[in-house]
Amino acid sequence: MKKNIATFTMVSALALSVFTGCSSTSQTEAMEEKSERPIIIQGPMPIEAEKFAGKLEDVKEEKSGSFVFYKGTMDGYPVIVTKTGKGMENTAAATAVAVEKYDPIAIINQGTSGGHDPDLNVYDIVIGERTVNLGSLKTGHLEEGEGIAPTDWIPMDLMASEGSAGEDPNAENIRYYDGDKNLLHAAKAVKDSHEQGKVVEGTIGSADVWNNEVDRINWFHENYGTSVEEMEGAAAAQIAGAYDVAFLGIRILSNNKTNGGAYNPETASANQEYVYEVVKEYIAKIQK
Repeated sequence: MKKNIATFTMVSALALSVFTGCSSTSQTEAMEEKSERPIIIQGPMPIEAEKFAGKLEDVKEEKSGSFVFYKGTMDGYPVIVTKTGKGMENTAAATAVAVEKYDPIAIINQGTSGGHDPDLNVYDIVIGERTVNLGSLKTGHLEEGEGIAPTDWIPMDLMASEGSAGEDPNAENIRYYDGDKNLLHAAKAVKDSHEQGKVVEGTIGSADVWNNEVDRINWFHENYGTSVEEMEGAAAAQIAGAYDVAFLGIRILSNNKTNGGAYNPETASANQEYVYEVVKEYIAKIQK
């Protein structure tokens, strides 16, 4: 009986040792995997995503709904290029899917944009110190027949009134999403790599609206401080913030109606070249 007990004890100890070893290995692998959470690079249209995807190594394509994810590596680090589709809803959904599926360490939303600042020209790049939703607005009260007054519309912060009783005093403030300081640092460090225009820090505006009225563009520039407008960044910034994921917008001017800058689709490729250098710089920093 004692012999059987001793044998059982030895077997149990061996099994525990093996199990513990497996658990330790799994924990180590999990820690290594977590330490290399991927960087997500977003582009709305094929011309804003596929050039960057072509630079990745060992690329595998995955799809979720209409969203395409090109999974690969840069300098041995995991990078995923997401073709989100145009617009705020597409981008918000694609961002949430990417965060849930891949647990990224950072998200860079990049692509083309229209200029709001007359001092910026086609091929200039704006690093988003801030990103703002230009479509979140509340109109004033006007009776039938009194017309519309878009320049009197006021900001509406959709996040301000959550959990509050009555009207939140911040509900009519402009909500800005700040760019992550480490991503900003990486973007600023490689400014000189973009030789087709200048690189500046500024405010990126987003909405499901394509503004062609110069007075309207000037109104946003004056009241929101916008440098450029596009149709995706603020949605990605909001979802990234909800998941506490580092975010940065980087947009190149493809046109600028405030100074006559004509549309040039080749800017999309130039922006991806610059963002590629930003990502290389960021990878170098987080691997130290």
